[in-house]
Parts: sequence; C-alpha cells; structure tokens
Amino acid sequence: MSFQTILYEVDNQVLTLTLNRPDRLNAFTTQMATELISAFEQASEDDEISAIVVTGAGNAFCAGMDLSTDGNVFGLDEKLQPTLQDMQNHLDDPVIEAKVRDSGGQLTLAIFECKKPVIAAINGAAVGIGATMTCAMDIRLVSENARVGFVFNKIGITPEACSSWFLPRIVNMGTAMEWIYSGDLINPEELKERGFANRIESAERLLGSAEQMAQRITKHSQVAIALSRQMLYRNAVVPHPKVAHDVDSLGVFYTSRKSGKEGVAAFREKRQPNFTDRASTDMPPFYPWW
Repeated sequence: MSFQTILYEVDNQVLTLTLNRPDRLNAFTTQMATELISAFEQASEDDEISAIVVTGAGNAFCAGMDLSTDGNVFGLDEKLQPTLQDMQNHLDDPVIEAKVRDSGGQLTLAIFECKKPVIAAINGAAVGIGATMTCAMDIRLVSENARVGFVFNKIGITPEACSSWFLPRIVNMGTAMEWIYSGDLINPEELKERGFANRIESAERLLGSAEQMAQRITKHSQVAIALSRQMLYRNAVVPHPKVAHDVDSLGVFYTSRKSGKEGVAAFREKRQPNFTDRASTDMPPFYPWW
C-alpha cells in the first residue's frame, strides 16, 4: 500500500520504518495505526527483510495520540455499549474492530505476531502510544534526548496497546505501577537502569547503532530467528517448563535439518554460514503452535 504517515525503506535486508509527521511530533492517528499494521504484516512475509528498525522523523519519536481531532480523539463510537463477551467472541466484527478496539493494541498485536525482530530507535519524546508501541518491540535503544512517558492516568484514561501485558515483563510490576501512576517523563538513565532500554546512544549515533545491530541479525537464519522470537515471548509465560521443553524440542529438531546443518558445517569449515531458509515458506510444520 501507499504510505502517507510513515516511511518504508529497505536497505540490505533491514527495513527502517520512520513515523513521519514531524510537524506534529509524529503524533499517532488511526491512519498511522493502519499503515503501521500493514507495514509489519507485509514485512513479516517479505524474504528481502530480515530485521526491522523503527524510529521517528525530526526531534521526536512519537508524541502520543493526536488530540487535535474533533469528537472522540481515539476514533471510538461512544454510542456503543461493548461487553467483554463482545471482545472475546466478536473481535473481528467490522464495527468492533473499527469503533471499539484500541488501535494501539491492534498495532502491538501485529508487531507481536511479526516473524522479524524489531528494534526501536527512540530518538526523542515517546509518550502514550509512542511509549507503549515500543513495548512490543524486542530491543530498545534510546537517544540521550529521549523521554518516555506512560501518561494515561494523567489524562483520565487507562494504559493501552497491550502495555498492561508487556510493560511488567520488561521492567517489573513495581516499576510499571510507578511509571503508570505518576505519568512522569522518564529520562534515558532511568530507562536503562530499570531495564526498559538496552542502550543509551548519542543523538548522532542512535540510528546507525540500531541499523548496525539489525545488520548483525540479517546474517542469521530467518527461520531460526522467527522461531526464537516467538519462543521467548510465548514460552516465558507458560505455566510449566515442560510446555517450553515441548516447543524447544521441536524447534531444535526441525532447524537442525536445514539451517542447523549449514551452521555446523560453517563452524567446522571456519567460514561464514550461508543460510537459505526463508520465513515466508520454510517455517516448520508445528508453527504456529499456539
């Protein structure tokens, strides 16, 4: 599709997605949500892409939801009376999807389902959905200019974008509660100290460091990476390690037959491996197992 609010640029197997409303500090809109969901779904099945970097144009990453629109700024239909049963049984109903579901949550679910690893290069303010969308990303690099804020309670709403699931797993429950309750902007040092950010970079080095990290990932098997991504997210929350053992066993069994053979041969021959398996066509028969 043609994108109006984001840039979609592929170079050497790395897709860089840039939130591109710099005049509005890349404020989030329902159109941006739709375009980002489409971009992640497209990238998931594109064999020319092995890793994804997400950043913002200009001085901000994303200043949160664009609050300048008339009516319900979240695009929700206030005449409806949705129930939990509606969410459980009719999630794909067009009315529920368009007028009840949290668009940020639809985006983070698309990121969660993506086969490709995702690196956030948080170059400035990341507030509201600007913060929570990065919770579904795998690695977070922050600029020394970054400020991250989970500001929902400050404006009278609750956390969104599945952040009540992601955030306590990234930091811890106490830190998540503190950040949500306070709504304060969090500086890079605290983000790193609390485990939210993997690394702090200078503004000049941030994007280059993210792309360099992504390039390292492109050298690996797409299938092994796709499996590893889902195994870590999903096995970390199962009730017993035996469940993880079942999936781990199948993962090793099937990857050992193709990419594993090439990896072992390359190790023995002291050369770089040449992995030819592709996430679009070569996922093992047990995938998806959930």
